[in-house]
Amino acid sequence: MNIKILLFGRLTELLGQSVLHMEDVSDTNTLAQRLSSQYPGLAQIKYQVAVNQEIIHGNKALTDGMTVALMPPFSGG
Repeated sequence: MNIKILLFGRLTELLGQSVLHMEDVSDTNTLAQRLSSQYPGLAQIKYQVAVNQEIIHGNKALTDGMTVALMPPFSGG
């Protein structure tokens, strides 16, 4: 199973790339845990998660080919 992960804002800077691919991730909680272990600085940043362009709250099951976006808080005026 292959999941595409899109990163925005500070997350792109922190991880050094704007797109990641991850194998064998069953849900968004597992994804967050694996990313935090690979990129320890990520645990310090709050971000929203969207799955297939829909912001989610809580854990969501992931299947092959899904796209997950990690978005830090936006500010503006």
